[in-house]
Amino acid sequence: HVQLVESGGGSVQAGGSLRLSCAASGYTASSNCMAWFRQAPGKEREGVAVVDSDGNTDYADSVKGRFTISRDNGKNTEYLQMNSLKPEDTAMYVCAAGWGGCAVGRRTYNYWGQGTQVTVS
Repeated sequence: HVQLVESGGGSVQAGGSLRLSCAASGYTASSNCMAWFRQAPGKEREGVAVVDSDGNTDYADSVKGRFTISRDNGKNTEYLQMNSLKPEDTAMYVCAAGWGGCAVGRRTYNYWGQGTQVTVS
């Protein structure tokens, strides 16, 4: 049974930082694309960042220079370091994983987590 479990969300003041984690279990994550999405109330789901198995990354323009995605293949875990947070970053953050091409515009993935809430005030 494949599971992606996010953690690290919470409430923070504008300008603050949070680090999200997404732990994968039930499959070997080393050769796939891992991604973070976010969805705010009333808005469409937005791709935030992706990282492939070689560590190559891609980001949405809205988070470039502030967010950093990374992964630890040995731990089957991906991370999203979020700095200089803004109120517009408030959303449910969801991780995803899948095989195939890795780009921030990709929308379909094999596996999805349940999400962790990030609130910036």
